[in-house]
Amino acid sequence: MANRNVPMLLPLAVLFLLGSGGVATAANVIDRCWRGQRNWAADRQRLAVCSVGFAGKMRQNRGAGVVAYTVTDPSDDPVRPRPGTLRYGATVLPAKVWITFARDMRIRLAQPLYVKNFTTIDGRGADVHVAGGAGIVLYHARDVIVHGLHVHDCRAQPPGRVVVPGGAVQPSGSGDGDAIRLVASSKVWIDHNTLSRCEDGLLDVTVGSTDVTVSNNWFHDHDKVMLLGHDDGFTTDRRMRVTVAFNRFGPNVNQRMPRIRHGYAHVVNNLYDGWRDYAIGGSMGPSVKSQGNLFAASGGGGDNKKVTRRMPAVARGGGGGKDQWHLHSVGDAFENGAFFRQVGNRVRPNYNRHQAFSAASAGDVRALTGGVGALTCFATAAC
Repeated sequence: MANRNVPMLLPLAVLFLLGSGGVATAANVIDRCWRGQRNWAADRQRLAVCSVGFAGKMRQNRGAGVVAYTVTDPSDDPVRPRPGTLRYGATVLPAKVWITFARDMRIRLAQPLYVKNFTTIDGRGADVHVAGGAGIVLYHARDVIVHGLHVHDCRAQPPGRVVVPGGAVQPSGSGDGDAIRLVASSKVWIDHNTLSRCEDGLLDVTVGSTDVTVSNNWFHDHDKVMLLGHDDGFTTDRRMRVTVAFNRFGPNVNQRMPRIRHGYAHVVNNLYDGWRDYAIGGSMGPSVKSQGNLFAASGGGGDNKKVTRRMPAVARGGGGGKDQWHLHSVGDAFENGAFFRQVGNRVRPNYNRHQAFSAASAGDVRALTGGVGALTCFATAAC
């Protein structure tokens, strides 16, 4: 009998109908939960029970006590945000909140957007770009969903003041120019976003953050894509657990898909559309289960074919020595000369029943990731 905590490889992806055109499309376990529903706009909170992996189900983000808030104003005042702006709903409004957008809009954040607990940012039904300014920060936050946004061209901003959850105004510092950054946050689901071309990272999970699922996102045109773990000396990140599932990395990406320090990552059913330096790497003895991914190496002569990189081979103080590393490939597929160097022992995610899901075959990954990133959704049709 199979271990209930270990996702099994399925031979075929499940098919269902998406959109009014009736085109049969392979769907992963998350998308099967909601994308086939024509009434998704009337039942937006259904999304909260569709998450899998270490974030588990996001049930605290739904229910009678959740306030529906609509962004109508794309402007941004980082100190005194007006009602109708994204910052007012995500930072100031004192309630569990489900945020939607009245229309297509481009939001340039003057300072980082600090998202409070029990907040869902749901971009479905509008073309929403957070671009050209600061990025999104989850600082000591929990039970947060970020879904359906384009986040790109973020830059570090001049130091200033910014309102934070609870209403205090504090110095912001300059920031790093990340698209989305988690700091000491937990139970977070980052799903169906398109991220590219930011000054630093596209997604950082740092300073003790844990129980995070990163799914169905499209990461492209960027150098340092995803960092899991703050720095080599921050040992609290040993408890970090992150699921990276059904994402597309590329084209035109270089490294950190992800880069892991100390903690655990289940990297499953992702499409790697080339890389220049490496795809999965890290330091300080992390544990990684790479399962059912498709690694298609770049065709460039100077690009690396090796999927993995250990940095350094033996870390200072022995914390990242060879015997501490656990980096294993299970059911992955490799194209264009890509190859994977395994080390250490097999490591299970040990999901509970709210987190567990079945991985698909690597042969299905192109179909399963065909609808990654922010979606074009209409209220009267399946998304």
